[in-house]
Amino acid sequence: MERIATLTMNPAIDSSCEAETVSPTHKIRTHNERYDPGGGGLNVARVLHRFGAPVEAIYLSGGPTGALLDGLLDNAGLARTAVPMHDQVRMSLAVYERSTGHEFRFVPEGPAVSQAEAQAAVRAVLDNPCPWLVASGSLPRGVAPDFFASLSAPLAQQGRRLVLDTSGAALKAAFEAGGIYLAKPSIGEFEILLERKFASPQEIGAAALELVRAGKAQLIAVTMGERGAVLAHQAGVVTHPGVQAVARSATGAGDSFVAGMVHGLLRGEPPEQAFRRGIAAGTAAVLTPGTGLCEPAEVERVLSELP
Repeated sequence: MERIATLTMNPAIDSSCEAETVSPTHKIRTHNERYDPGGGGLNVARVLHRFGAPVEAIYLSGGPTGALLDGLLDNAGLARTAVPMHDQVRMSLAVYERSTGHEFRFVPEGPAVSQAEAQAAVRAVLDNPCPWLVASGSLPRGVAPDFFASLSAPLAQQGRRLVLDTSGAALKAAFEAGGIYLAKPSIGEFEILLERKFASPQEIGAAALELVRAGKAQLIAVTMGERGAVLAHQAGVVTHPGVQAVARSATGAGDSFVAGMVHGLLRGEPPEQAFRRGIAAGTAAVLTPGTGLCEPAEVERVLSELP
């Protein structure tokens, strides 16, 4: 199986806990606290590592929280390359309210990153020999929106595949540059990208297929939460209605989808089957409380039950 590198420009320490009731002013007692490496690429790396895929994590790290993140990744057994930054890694918090089943998520904007630090991350990526790069998550303050777009040409020259999961101006710039192997926007991100609303999965598929045939990406998977997902590739469009399930947490569902689909592709599965594996991984993450993401056994169970 080919090796995969993941890139996380805005990593986090994801903390999660449970409380009976969340209310203002009063001290809220919590239970089942846990701390995990977070941010798009690190979440993808965690899931791929659980699947047994050979993965390396590249990420920015700084400050006392950066040292904590480094230790959490070591504890998880992940191969890693930390690119130093002067600012510190953000800390997010997800609180599951037992009385209602609601989840409250608090996500800081993250550090300010210098141009030199961003270029050091580029060098770390281009010096890495892994044939696949999964660039996932937001860009921190100070990093230009065309950061991911600037990676596509040099990665293509190296014969490497770029998998991209980001949003906003960074996603738009990357699609303008083209050369993406797999892009995974959510429906909201896809609508912002194309500046229009879509009334049906068929409309989404048609728009995604236009981008594929224009050479912007070989595969585009648009996720729609409980409404399923749409895959466009050169052979056409595949839609899936998804799985109706009681969500315990939304943390890392999209990242789990990416990890599941990439793992399927690495296993030699055709895009349609890898797409199903991504849906199963995203669903399994939703069924897992807090920041636990998904486990391989649960992914296989969901995959066996997909319509």
